[in-house]
Amino acid sequence: MKDGFIKVSAATPKIKVANTEHNFKEIYSLMTSADKDGVNVLALPELCVTGYTCGDLFSFERLIESAKATVEKIAKASKGMYPVFIVGFPIKHNQKLYNTAAVIYDGEVLGIVPKTELPNYSEYSEMRTFVSANELNSNTTISIAGKEVPFGAKLIFKNSNLSNYTFAIELCEDLFASSSPSSSHAENGAIMIFNLSASNETVGKDEFRRLFVKSNSLKHISAYIYANAGEGESTQDVVFSAHNLISEYGKILAENKPFKNNVITAEIDVNKLAAERSKKTSFYSNPNPEYTFIEFNQKIKDTFLTRNFTKTPFVPTDKQKRQKRAEDVLTIQSFGLKKRLEHTNAKTAVLGISGGLDSTLALLVTVRAMDLIGKSRKDIVTITMPCFGTTKRTKSNAEKLCELLGVTFKEIDITNSVKSHF
Repeated sequence: MKDGFIKVSAATPKIKVANTEHNFKEIYSLMTSADKDGVNVLALPELCVTGYTCGDLFSFERLIESAKATVEKIAKASKGMYPVFIVGFPIKHNQKLYNTAAVIYDGEVLGIVPKTELPNYSEYSEMRTFVSANELNSNTTISIAGKEVPFGAKLIFKNSNLSNYTFAIELCEDLFASSSPSSSHAENGAIMIFNLSASNETVGKDEFRRLFVKSNSLKHISAYIYANAGEGESTQDVVFSAHNLISEYGKILAENKPFKNNVITAEIDVNKLAAERSKKTSFYSNPNPEYTFIEFNQKIKDTFLTRNFTKTPFVPTDKQKRQKRAEDVLTIQSFGLKKRLEHTNAKTAVLGISGGLDSTLALLVTVRAMDLIGKSRKDIVTITMPCFGTTKRTKSNAEKLCELLGVTFKEIDITNSVKSHF
């Protein structure tokens, strides 16, 4: 957390459908591990308290009451723990059932976020069971753990000790909708978006999911943490793979292989994301008075970094990618010079050539530009100006390069001129 690095985790408990007692034990085990590891925020999957695949069991009052009691138990168990916990569970409000995420910290439920987009196609039929957050119209409150807590889709959670440590919640289909809630969350100041999901697995869907997570974090200049359902869910109609992802500004920082109920962890540089947002004139800050900000007082601690920072951030380490990057650089420069040569109606191009890196790159770009125009390379006039500071190696390199490229080569010795200045 120090210096703006927020340690986040996405984990998938091995649940049993409709067995909230068993599920609490699995969730509590992950909570204690996250606390031991100094995690700032731990996200768990959609409806993990009951299981996503309960089907008609969601209509049983006993299950819904048990789910609420389990979340209260989780909140009580979190007292004295360091992390913020985000867990998925069903809850009733005004006789309607909502698919929600509870945000829990230090013994309290800070707020509850209901799902906005309910999938009702292919193998999904959530509208049969749940109602959308749109039914609420605006944020309200709901009673849980003996108090009224904020309830609604427009909630942003903010650490009182670090202004850029802010986050909001989406649930599964919210990410894939044409107008996702995360756009509004980001515009209103959420730098991290947590998605509690129960996305089933089909052939190729892992790449589809990865693309959405990366693009969302890139578009919104944010971090996107995706916690997916996995082992323990019913496989009657669908299979879940526990494919969890953490992305920052279009880059995947952590990911587990599908069908591995692993915990993934990464450090999010929220100060960097905030700085990038301030520079981008196309990123809109659009404060909405309907949003509720909920502060929590998680203390600042040193964050041990596990992510790697390359020593050459502008040069890919992969050989094939590096080759493509170099080709792109040459192509962009060549087309830029081609336009300038055509625009000025230049008959020749004159370059000073030393045999060093800069003049070599300039010559290669000029050769490509002339080739693109269709002019002779002899129209490129290269001039080397040796003096007593010139080595035989660099002079020789310049001559050989010009000869190989077939350009006009001239030598002007400036030794006497330089001596006269001295």
